[in-house]
Amino acid sequence: MQSYDAIVIGAGVIGSSVAYHLARLGAGKVLVLDRSQIGSGTSTQSSGILRTHYSVIENVELAKRSWSVFNDFAGYLGDEEASAGLVKCGYLICAPEGPKLEPLRAALAGQVAMGIRVDLIDQAQASALLPIAQFDDAVLMGYEPEAGFADAYLVATGFARAARRQGVKIMEGVNVERLLMDGGRVVGVETSQGTFHSNTVISTQNIWAGDIERWTGVPTPVKAERHAVLALEGPEAYSFQMPVFKDLGSPGMLYCRSYGGNQMLVSEGTVGETLAVPDNEQGDISMDYVVEVGEQVAERFPSFGEAGLASSWTGVYDVTPDWNPVLGRLPDVPGLVVGYGFSGHGFKLSPGVGLVLAQEALGLPTDVSLAPYAHERFRSGNLLTGRYGLGAVS
Repeated sequence: MQSYDAIVIGAGVIGSSVAYHLARLGAGKVLVLDRSQIGSGTSTQSSGILRTHYSVIENVELAKRSWSVFNDFAGYLGDEEASAGLVKCGYLICAPEGPKLEPLRAALAGQVAMGIRVDLIDQAQASALLPIAQFDDAVLMGYEPEAGFADAYLVATGFARAARRQGVKIMEGVNVERLLMDGGRVVGVETSQGTFHSNTVISTQNIWAGDIERWTGVPTPVKAERHAVLALEGPEAYSFQMPVFKDLGSPGMLYCRSYGGNQMLVSEGTVGETLAVPDNEQGDISMDYVVEVGEQVAERFPSFGEAGLASSWTGVYDVTPDWNPVLGRLPDVPGLVVGYGFSGHGFKLSPGVGLVLAQEALGLPTDVSLAPYAHERFRSGNLLTGRYGLGAVS
């Protein structure tokens, strides 16, 4: 019989973070099981943007704690070779007159109230930061200097390597087929490579979180939603010194960042394509869609009206009805802790989420309250829908 103090399902950026923090907190024997390879699922499809800007204040706290880890990833892990691939270029967000203006004002005030530096800037200052853009319609602009982007794969593998150094066992290519129950509580998992016993199982299964409902009968409000990411090559450089940009005035609530040289990485922050079954394989991106996004880009970045498509890919979000994650224990299934439904926020929040899920699994006080993220909110109606409406900006 193979027994462990805790079993983590999934070795993406969230699962690897959970595993590392379990070991850091002295969990004992920890096993991680992944259907494929470390960080090879939806984590690899992330645009990598890091910010603390959210209209949901609970996310701001998790993002703030996570940023401190990203900002000193090697030091946090105690591994001088570890790198998050961090590019600290700042985050600029703007809104014109209209329905997004007051939500932006409130969200910026919320950040400041939590001790985060946010500069309210004018059009001239915005143009100095991002000279390839025009801001004629912008009424309110916030600039967060402690922000940027990083590499989700490097972070997932960095957490995994640090976890292994502390004795965590990670098994790749292992499919979890069901939870083992005894007397109404979790006692382990049955997998494609045998049975493993533990009274504590942490599921970080992302778009495959629907397995939880199949195994336990507890409704799992999550769906897989595909989003397209484009790399456009324009006539002007979008340098690594220029900030990540969020355009609340565009129809798709576009986000953009440097992709090196004259290339811009861009995607929409709105609802995507719902998939009938979980699938993180690459999907089709129509030229009509490329043209539609390109037209939005050209409104803000005039010279990119002549941009060509350098590359593109699709990524899949695990989306809940309010576009925010489910974190913590499932009261109906003692011994099971879950983290799913990140809806595009997972990488940004992964260090903080890994810590609080590990704390919850070990019965320790959590650094950030998990009550707002409880599964129960979908029964009670106390949803965490952000002021901007549905979409990845939350």
